[in-house]
Amino acid sequence: MFEVKKYKENKEENYELVIKQLHALIEGEKNDIANLANAAALLNQFLDYINWVGFYLTDHPHDELVLGPFQGLPACVRIPFGKGVCGTAAKQNKTIRVADVHQFPGHIACDAVTQSEIVIPLVKNNKVIGVLDIDSPIKNRFNEQDEKFLEKFTRKLEEAFAM
Repeated sequence: MFEVKKYKENKEENYELVIKQLHALIEGEKNDIANLANAAALLNQFLDYINWVGFYLTDHPHDELVLGPFQGLPACVRIPFGKGVCGTAAKQNKTIRVADVHQFPGHIACDAVTQSEIVIPLVKNNKVIGVLDIDSPIKNRFNEQDEKFLEKFTRKLEEAFAM
């Protein structure tokens, strides 16, 4: 059973706690969709000032991302590799943190209120299998500390992947 914890003022300690919560949620569960759904819900409950959090999964024959489990408003269903923040992160296999999405060439606006975004690739067996995408209605919402710990969160998820 999941128990909501009270988070402290220390951001690093809070991220460590949410990573422990993720581990407890996915431990022993082999269904990737269930694990991604719980991970999205956990991040939605944990992170402040966000308007969307979820996953896009790679459709390898077509080199595009397909909408997976998420929390937020309905979203774009398919994103080609190299397009928008998600597709660029997938194609380059690297985290992309955008302070102002309106300044990102080719940004795909699924929700007009989004101002900043962070996208972290999910990798298994040296292949991008998807991305974690988090949007915020506030410019410059994500910093280096968020990036570091969200990458750590994503690595924990990758360990559980059956794909």
